[in-house]
Amino acid sequence: MSTTVISQADLRQRSTVDRAPLLRWMIFTGATIFGVSLLWHFGLVKLMIASDRTYISSVISVLYVAASLHCLWRTIAVSREAEASARIERGFADGSMVMADVASSNSLPPGLIADHIRNLQLKALTQGAGRLDQTLLLRGLADKLRGSNGLGAFAGDTLMKLGLLGTIIGFIIMLAPIAELDAGNRALMKSSMGLMSDGMAVAMYTTLAGLVGSILVKIQYYALDAATAQVFSQAVTLTETRIVPALERRHVG
Repeated sequence: MSTTVISQADLRQRSTVDRAPLLRWMIFTGATIFGVSLLWHFGLVKLMIASDRTYISSVISVLYVAASLHCLWRTIAVSREAEASARIERGFADGSMVMADVASSNSLPPGLIADHIRNLQLKALTQGAGRLDQTLLLRGLADKLRGSNGLGAFAGDTLMKLGLLGTIIGFIIMLAPIAELDAGNRALMKSSMGLMSDGMAVAMYTTLAGLVGSILVKIQYYALDAATAQVFSQAVTLTETRIVPALERRHVG
């Protein structure tokens, strides 16, 4: 009896943890929005947009928002898989779900883990008695759970390279007037200094935007990858402790 109580308590705690990826994303994004709001309030964002004549900083900002929304979509998908895994484990723990019901109905919650369990059932039915090896199926499940998470590394590198591109363009703008400098012509000297200042502003602001955007994107996708790995670990534990032994017993019997 005590074992059942502990198990149910652990499952309730795991159900709370299943929502942690989405909560972490919301907290991180909220803090980011608050920081950007402060920068906007003090005029720093407006100054960056006005000083960057190449609009690379604006492009970096738009790409960052797009990458964050993609990370949100993937985080929601991973959170749903975690909740589905917890529901299946609760069903086997409290006895409301057995392998016979799973095999004969659609009692499993929809998702990749449910599809993996159905594939295990099909493999056990096809091969008959014997040890059920799910190594290859687990590799396929891992690839499906990761999905398009690799876009995070691509987005982070792209933002970084856009920042470096802005740096190069800024230095080109800054150094272009040097060939035309004439110490005796004050008007030309003043115009050249203005162009050099504009080029330096482009280089600095695009570099800053690219670095900050790349770091923030990689933080989000690092948390997403950690959540994906945790869901995969839950799926392995569920299948190895509940599903595979039950299927092997059925076919041996």
